[in-house]
Amino acid sequence: MNPRGWPFRITPPLAALLLAVVLFFAGGLINPAFVNVDQAVNIVRLAAFLGIIAAGQTLVIISGKEGIDLSAGAIVTLAAILVFRITDGQNELIPLALLLALLAGAAVGAVNGAGITLIGVPPLVMTLGMAGVVQGSILLLTQGRLEGSTPPLLRSLISEPLLPGIPGVVILWALLGAGLWLLLEKTTYGKQLFAIGVNRTTARLSGVRVNALVVATYALSGMLAALGGFMLLGFTQTVFLNLGGPYLFPAIAAVVVGGTLLSGGKGSYFGTMSGALVLTLIDSLLTVARMDEAYKLIILGTILLVLLSIYGRQSAIRQ
Repeated sequence: MNPRGWPFRITPPLAALLLAVVLFFAGGLINPAFVNVDQAVNIVRLAAFLGIIAAGQTLVIISGKEGIDLSAGAIVTLAAILVFRITDGQNELIPLALLLALLAGAAVGAVNGAGITLIGVPPLVMTLGMAGVVQGSILLLTQGRLEGSTPPLLRSLISEPLLPGIPGVVILWALLGAGLWLLLEKTTYGKQLFAIGVNRTTARLSGVRVNALVVATYALSGMLAALGGFMLLGFTQTVFLNLGGPYLFPAIAAVVVGGTLLSGGKGSYFGTMSGALVLTLIDSLLTVARMDEAYKLIILGTILLVLLSIYGRQSAIRQ
């Protein structure tokens, strides 16, 4: 999109970022106290958790073939519970707990990818089934008792400022964004991921190991969802059996709002970051307007349905 006379092209990610800016200042019309630096930082902080959880979803959707990871919410919960129980409030156990949580997320993702590529199970069905498996595993692991404690250092790392006025999670989110930009734009993996999203047959004929790439992508998605659970624990300081559930569909919506096509082959994590800001601002504006929780859920759900229906109509040749 490039209106005549404009010196630059407005891409979907940039459009989402501009929409976020408009929504932020629109909040001042509802409540003049909404527009201030502290509130802006708080919005970005809240968006960071959604953006981190949506990171893996971005890769999966770019890979095409109706790729959506419905197990992400369950993996977020699993990772947070693992860190909560393994550390039991001990700072020195954070690296070990994080490693095990990331490996658990990657293992679930790899099973998703193997089922999709080797058995031919549709992504929606495979990841939905694995979500049930993970949730059942959580119940077996905990027996319904969420024992453990959050290490003080984790709270300091995630929730408190690492730089003046900037919470740690915002800095970590920026670093993740830079890392994913490099991964998608500057590596062979990124080029091949976009290629299989456009047309897997053509990519295979070009020498791309499609099945291995899909398995790796779902494994990376699971690992990033686990990282989101680790971050979320540092914010909430506690866990419950559906900690990641509320983030599942907003994470998909953030990817879509940022301009990544559900049909695959086109997208960016910068767009997802912008989409996370938009959705967080919409939720904040509904809260400022003192919208009843039931109406908030209806509105957010309607936005998601409209976005998915619009982007789901994108057509391209897929093999």
